[in-house]
Amino acid sequence: MQDLTKLSQLRVIAIPRLAAGGRWRVEAMRALSEPVMLWFTKGQGRITIAGSTRGYTANNAVFIPPGVMYGFEAGPQVFGTAVFFGRNCDVTLPKAPHHLRVRETFVQQELNVTLDAIVREMDANTPAHDRATRHYLGLLGVWLERQVEKSADEVKRPDAAHRLVARYSNLLERNFRSGMGVSDFAGALGVTPTHLTRCCKQACGKPASALLQDRLIFEARTLLAETKIPVGEIADVLGFTSPAYFTRAFHLKTGRSPSAFRKEA
Repeated sequence: MQDLTKLSQLRVIAIPRLAAGGRWRVEAMRALSEPVMLWFTKGQGRITIAGSTRGYTANNAVFIPPGVMYGFEAGPQVFGTAVFFGRNCDVTLPKAPHHLRVRETFVQQELNVTLDAIVREMDANTPAHDRATRHYLGLLGVWLERQVEKSADEVKRPDAAHRLVARYSNLLERNFRSGMGVSDFAGALGVTPTHLTRCCKQACGKPASALLQDRLIFEARTLLAETKIPVGEIADVLGFTSPAYFTRAFHLKTGRSPSAFRKEA
């Protein structure tokens, strides 16, 4: 009997639909516990991955492994597809983030056909549609592997500033709930807060404190919108010293109190 648990978490979602829930749903820094691939077919914007910001345009594919912080602009003219592979996905996928600029038309078409086939089989009731979905998902993994290999010569080695910000992003994702501040993170990384902030501004145009605050508030918004955990407990879970301090920080970032945001979400 076919095990469907690994396919049950697979989602293929249009990027405009992701953005429909508000800019924070796509732009704020977050990390997922599953791999995700973004395929942009129209429009342009900026995407930040592991603390480094770069531009994207049509026919760009971005792969983000689990646990890597990212966020991207998705204006009204941006179209494409997001593939969320699920936590238990057993498809062979890259271990590191990749931003692929796909120039060959036939390679673009190959990806579009594969994505269409995945969606068609996911929605079908025909015999063996689950097995077909699994096979097409495997082909998507092969497509990614080949494009990563093809683009290897174009990838520039990150400089010291970008490497530091990537380390900060990784450390932040593991410890943003701990109550650590920028000075604590800088100390753990063996640099001064001033140097860390300078490097963050160079890599993504934001100070280190903004990345930390963005990650905290995204998590707070998610918990407020998707759970019934009391506001005071959310403040405690996210490492705020008091519910009052959490409410002030949330209001400063969003213009609304946590309770008001929850009612509107």
